[in-house]
Amino acid sequence: MADKTPSSPPKVSAEQRRSAAGQYERAQQVLASGNHEYAIELLRKCCLLDPSGLVYRQALRQAQKDRHQNNGHGQRLASLRSFLTKLRLQASLHRKNYLTALQHGEEVLTRNPWNIGAQLDLAEALEGLNLLDQALWTLDQARKINPRNMRVNRRLAQLLEKLGNFAQAMRLWEQVRQANPNDTEAFHKVKDLAASETIARGNYGDLATGQSSSPAQQANEAEEEDQPAADQQPQPRTASEERGAKDIAALEGKIQAHPKVASNYLHLASIHRRNENLDKARAVLQQGLVPTGNSFDIAMELADLDIEPFRRNLAIAESKLKNYPDDPDMQKLRARLLKEINTRELDCFRQKSDRYPMDLGHHFEMGVRLLGLDQVDEAIKELQSVRNDPRHRSRALYYLGFCFKQRNNWRLAQRNFEEALQNLAASDTELRRELLFQLAVGLADAGDLERAFELGCELANMDYGYKNIGTLLEKWQKRIDKG
Repeated sequence: MADKTPSSPPKVSAEQRRSAAGQYERAQQVLASGNHEYAIELLRKCCLLDPSGLVYRQALRQAQKDRHQNNGHGQRLASLRSFLTKLRLQASLHRKNYLTALQHGEEVLTRNPWNIGAQLDLAEALEGLNLLDQALWTLDQARKINPRNMRVNRRLAQLLEKLGNFAQAMRLWEQVRQANPNDTEAFHKVKDLAASETIARGNYGDLATGQSSSPAQQANEAEEEDQPAADQQPQPRTASEERGAKDIAALEGKIQAHPKVASNYLHLASIHRRNENLDKARAVLQQGLVPTGNSFDIAMELADLDIEPFRRNLAIAESKLKNYPDDPDMQKLRARLLKEINTRELDCFRQKSDRYPMDLGHHFEMGVRLLGLDQVDEAIKELQSVRNDPRHRSRALYYLGFCFKQRNNWRLAQRNFEEALQNLAASDTELRRELLFQLAVGLADAGDLERAFELGCELANMDYGYKNIGTLLEKWQKRIDKG
């Protein structure tokens, strides 16, 4: 494995990038003429000039395979001919001379691009240079050669977990565990990730207060369905499962009879989604695109379905942060996942807003995502456009408070927080707690300790354990007593 603290990606000058691009263009011309030997030489130079260029390595690997007519084993006696190069490769990895290791690795793969050991070493060098996307691609290529190779599956699972793709990592760890039930690392990884998995269902909290927020359907992961053990007898269906099966059969009949009706596909997909069968939900929606003339609603549901793995992975990252709140890597991972979700959801709600301009709910959701992406001015515009709508008033004001707080304008933030509190439904106790906390802390920071203490006491009376309000009250009381 590469060092736990990988070095930075190699610096590439503008001249090197231009030269690599020129070599790549020339290689494409040479490949078109069928000269694979010269094309491989050019592409290896591209990878040397710009190691961060994934497209160069992908083109090189394909050219290497084409050179051997995709025979699956490379040139004759490739292993023997590459023996010394493999020793140099291992020595370079041992010295953490990753750039040199990349060159030796490609030399081995030029003789046999299906050499799994060389691809594992190449991935280690790429990870050592913090070229994680390339390392991931390389390990994925190795796994395609032999999906049951446990060394590959373990390394790929470790890298996927590092990148925050916990759902796929768990599937691979499960394969490692099944192949070797005594593998303690795989056992603990599966147990750890499976325990976090259920957190991904339901809402994700609040974007503005440091948690993700999603009003979309409950998040599920497109997991492969567990197969029952050979000696396990199938369990009889419950009454609820029987009704669900009948509903599915009825909808499948409606789709067959009326293939152009989009609502049938959406309804059936929603049932599969509730049952956590996202592969089936996706298949139903894709089936409905053509006969419904690319229905907008089906396309949007497919787009939302594509966000689900990111939501699940974010939920697991949140769970891990609860146990290790000061882990900087997990904090960065959480931020990256949250940004990806916000960006994708913003695009969906923007399309819905363009399609249905009178539905203010889409503008509200856009405002929340814009705030999560630090596009504060645009968020203010969207949220102010819906704050007079009774359905969204209190929450629009709530998020507006965070917008103005982020703009360092406490007076406007306070005004919106207070107005949100006044318009809040009596049943919305969670949001009431958060508004009281934000107002109390903001007023204390602004010097209004008596009002802060008053609101803090109101919050403590509701929930003394909410965040650190008890400690803050003691601190404010001492400052008030000192005058």
